[in-house]
Amino acid sequence: MSDGTIKAVLGPTNTGKTHLAIERMCGHSSGMIGFPLRLLAREVYDRVRAIKGDKAVALITGEERIEPPDARYFCCTVEAMERTGGGHAFVALDEAQLAADPERGHIFTDRLLNARGREETMILGSATLEPLVKALVPRAERVERPRFSTLRHAGSCKLSRLPPRSAVVGFSAEQVYAIAEALRRFRGGAAVVMGALSPETRNRQVELFQNGEVDYIVATDAIGMGLNLDLHHVAFASLSKFDGRRQRRLTPAEMAQIAGRAGRHQRDGSFGTVSGIRGSQASPPEFTDEEIYAIEEHRFAPLTHLFWREAEPRFDNLATLIADLEAPPDEPELRQAPEAVDVAVLKRLADEPVAASVTSPGLVRRFWEACSLPDFRSVGAEVHSRFVARLWQDLQQGYLGADYVAARIAELDRSQGDIDTLQGRIAAIRSWAYICQRPDWVLARDEMFARARAVEARLSDALHARLTERFVNRRTSLLMKSLGQDGQALPVELAPDGALTVDGEPIGRLEGFRFAVDPDATVADRKMLLAAGEKALPTILAQRAEWVASQGLGELEIAEGAIAWNGHRIATIELPDDFASARLVLARELGALPEAARKRFEAALQGWLEAQLEPLEPLRKLAAAARDPAAGSEARAVLHTLIDAHGVVSREDAGLQHLPKEMRPYLRKLGVVFGALDIFAHALLKPAPRRLLHALEIDRRPLNAAMLPVIPDTRHLPAGYRRAGSQVIRVDLAEKVLRAAFDARLGAAQPGGKGKPPMRFLIDPALAISIGLEADNIPRLLGSAGFKRFGTRALPEGAFGPPAPDYWGWRPRRVGEAGQDHKPNKSRHGKHAGKRKGPHKGKPQNARPAQREAPKGSGGAFDALKELLGG
Repeated sequence: MSDGTIKAVLGPTNTGKTHLAIERMCGHSSGMIGFPLRLLAREVYDRVRAIKGDKAVALITGEERIEPPDARYFCCTVEAMERTGGGHAFVALDEAQLAADPERGHIFTDRLLNARGREETMILGSATLEPLVKALVPRAERVERPRFSTLRHAGSCKLSRLPPRSAVVGFSAEQVYAIAEALRRFRGGAAVVMGALSPETRNRQVELFQNGEVDYIVATDAIGMGLNLDLHHVAFASLSKFDGRRQRRLTPAEMAQIAGRAGRHQRDGSFGTVSGIRGSQASPPEFTDEEIYAIEEHRFAPLTHLFWREAEPRFDNLATLIADLEAPPDEPELRQAPEAVDVAVLKRLADEPVAASVTSPGLVRRFWEACSLPDFRSVGAEVHSRFVARLWQDLQQGYLGADYVAARIAELDRSQGDIDTLQGRIAAIRSWAYICQRPDWVLARDEMFARARAVEARLSDALHARLTERFVNRRTSLLMKSLGQDGQALPVELAPDGALTVDGEPIGRLEGFRFAVDPDATVADRKMLLAAGEKALPTILAQRAEWVASQGLGELEIAEGAIAWNGHRIATIELPDDFASARLVLARELGALPEAARKRFEAALQGWLEAQLEPLEPLRKLAAAARDPAAGSEARAVLHTLIDAHGVVSREDAGLQHLPKEMRPYLRKLGVVFGALDIFAHALLKPAPRRLLHALEIDRRPLNAAMLPVIPDTRHLPAGYRRAGSQVIRVDLAEKVLRAAFDARLGAAQPGGKGKPPMRFLIDPALAISIGLEADNIPRLLGSAGFKRFGTRALPEGAFGPPAPDYWGWRPRRVGEAGQDHKPNKSRHGKHAGKRKGPHKGKPQNARPAQREAPKGSGGAFDALKELLGG
């Protein structure tokens, strides 16, 4: 058969190649065009039918076959077209550069080499195909067609600022859905076009855009295969895609194929990238300068080879069939095609018992046809082979039973569910539509095919309704996605108030670093919502931890022995006895952090904690000295007592009777103050260390956060204070008042401080009053140290003048005698440390005076006086 005229119409997009092929076919008595997508085949079918009439035009795809008896013009997918051209006057192959595609390329290569028209053949494709067309089809006439419009790079644009009549291109269903939802919020809605949609759904979605009901369309890369839309701008949401084997960046030619949809006919177009997609964690994609130049100037590296597979293998037996399918090509421009799903299924089933009966060439051919059933569900060779094996159980006996096929179709005839559910059912019904349109596979073929097409139409209507409703039922969509393998692609967003949402639909809250399910969810939804939220937690928690570590350390606090952020515990603090280095135990929910992020966060918390623990440096010094053998056992015992009392202990409880006088200077250098009533570390009476000891739950006694000099008395004595009547005073200020009283007693002696102090002397109350003690409470404080006030007589009646000042006396306290306001601390470390047990009961007035304690052995105020006198 003569090949007739062969023309290779090669060039960039928007050169009118497909339009030219339609015109040429309509000018012949018959013709056939093979398209890469059934969407495009359906579009051209509608155009040609409008020209030639319904009875003259046929549509043949894998799942759909509209073939009038007198049809002369055939619009087909490449897989469905006759490989030699069917004897038609005109034959064309569209997007022939797809012969370099690893998955489907071998089919395009076979049609490029073999499909010929009696009178005219046209090869349509990119200019990158030119060297290989010259080598493989030397008779082909090269026809150049310039692009009707120019294409320029417009840079990156936020999704909310996309110009009208724009298309956004994504490379996964999840990404397309997320972009469409965002455009609904920003611009009122978007049409959705994907290769997996049924023709009815696709056409109705395109109508939304073409009619101006929406100004935006979101599509997969299927938009680059000849769909002619009224587009001004094409924005890429990503510049990489998964090609079935790996995630890779698009080639400049692939980018140009998609970008070329903008600026149709004489109107210039633009392309760029889009940012601001909610739920996207990656930075916006960017074109390189080389890619921009190549797209704008239509200059791309030529293809170096095409993929090939034997199109007419021998069917002697399965081994021969597999060998022919894996045979290498003879031409240097061709490469053996990678193993496709159909070959993978064939090889899997050839080794199983199901293939034992495949012995004759007829059965081998039929078995290969069953293995060639397309994997519409995209479940992979392993799962798909199980489906094929079940079909073969009936096909090897003749036909699939009508009842069996009808039952399978009926199972899919349900329009409930979200977009993902309907999409899955449409993919499944496409498999049955393909099966039913095979000429010798199904009994009652026409009836079963009609049922499958009717179910696909109903599912398409339901899917269109879901799409045009713009994901109204987002909660159901979320629950369905959380059960699938693509749940991690959910566009989960964390609001400033901690709410986790999917495009505004709440699924729960992040309380600190712990995820809590939305309380309004039903019991049946809670587990699925939890699964959906937790799939996004590692990334979200890592972002939150990074923010806290870099900007939010000021929001951290120590409370109840732990580090808290906004009231939520994130790490427990374990402080050793030497107070030297704290250990952190992160909260359990932080275990969801990626390891690297968890280590960085823990290091940031550790650094922050070390700075916060600086006020405990005096306590560290005391602890270090208490472990130093050179300090002596007596001094170390006092230090241990002081540390256990958290920096303040009464003289009665300090055990000073065992401490040699010569060791006191050593302790004073450590900041220990030996007062008349208390032994304390002055540095630990400041607000910072007291608040820290309380927050760490080391000292559980009540806390006065500001450590005010004097406060009203309370039931439970705050740490660092002692009682003075109806008030409590900080122990260091109480010591200051008492020292002033002892100084007043000594100053009342003979000039020069010599001689015995008088029995009566004056004490100026100005210091105590300036600190904040009330006049009635001053005697209570001084009385704790052995001072006694002697009131003066009132002025006689009629006398005038200032009242005489009160005189004071002092005596050492007797053995076992407590101060007037001293209350025992029976539980120094417990919650009720310092709790008052009731009023102090003194001795009866007629009781015999107790024996005075010798000054040398006194551990009370007299001993303090001796220290003052002796230096």
